[in-house]
Amino acid sequence: DMERVVIVTGANSGIGLALCERLLTEDSQLQLCLACRNMQRAEAARSALLTSHTDAHVDLLHLDVGSVQSVLNAAQEVKARYNRIDFLYLNAGIMPMDVRAFFKGLFSRNVINMFATAEGLLTQQDCLNSDGLQEVFATNLFGHFLMIRELEPLLCQAGHTSRVVWTSSSNARRSAFSIEDMQHRNGTEPYSSSKYASDILSLALNRHKNSQGLFSSVVCPGLVMTNLTYGILPSFFWTLIMPIMWLIRIFTNTFTLTPYNGAEALHWLFLQQPQSLDPRAKYHSLTSGLGTNYTQPRQMDIDDETSEVIYKKLFELEKVVRRKLRERNADNEAHQQHLCETEKSAMEFKNRI
Repeated sequence: DMERVVIVTGANSGIGLALCERLLTEDSQLQLCLACRNMQRAEAARSALLTSHTDAHVDLLHLDVGSVQSVLNAAQEVKARYNRIDFLYLNAGIMPMDVRAFFKGLFSRNVINMFATAEGLLTQQDCLNSDGLQEVFATNLFGHFLMIRELEPLLCQAGHTSRVVWTSSSNARRSAFSIEDMQHRNGTEPYSSSKYASDILSLALNRHKNSQGLFSSVVCPGLVMTNLTYGILPSFFWTLIMPIMWLIRIFTNTFTLTPYNGAEALHWLFLQQPQSLDPRAKYHSLTSGLGTNYTQPRQMDIDDETSEVIYKKLFELEKVVRRKLRERNADNEAHQQHLCETEKSAMEFKNRI
């Protein structure tokens, strides 16, 4: 058996890094690729992994999933380096947070539910990125969709199965998503909408690609305290609240709290045969009150029709985005050309004088 190739997006901290650590413990022969936006952090993550796994094969890849050009460049690089992919963990994401809602919720009866589902917390207006896409949609969904499309030659190979694993959320609610507004331009729950979109996209990918050896799964890591969460509020606040969080864990198994525990379902999927998985289930990382980790499938609130529509709409959007990018690159080239010529004629003029 050849060394398995595993790519993890957003691998430099939190659940992504914990997953990498666990995968190398499971299989030291892996070819592991950390696909990250911040290369300094990626270097640090790589060093940390190599400290505990001295013989490991760990590559870095620069990838900003929120940028179409970056995704295309990264995919080219992947195709140059590897001749196939066994696992693609789509774990990078952004989470806009409403701090006022957080403090209000903290002193309400709803506090446990708020933490468990992030209900009402992730409500913020989203903005457009440089590709003209809604930023949360672009980062959490479209960039990853484009990555899969670009890497299809490595993912869909005869006689070989490959796996795509999405880090979703229990916050992925159907009510936050509208197929008429796939990018969530008009709503106030961009995070929830983008996660629901990845749930239904996963279903469509299985319907279209299982026959070509590609299998897609969706994971919920539970409530994990990562940089995403810590960054929202000052640290003294977490010092106060952490004991309360550990207490709440006794009553609910979705409080995985540590990145290691949150990566449980992602790691568990690495060990399963794809044919045995349920394309309509979300695989939850859970931690019992005593701290035992386990994975549990729970049925998603999804339907085939909507998943088919978003699949087609993403293809349409992909065409538009690629065309725009080609035009932009052509414009830039023409501009460069013009600058060069202006400079040349200036030099000639100078020489004549």
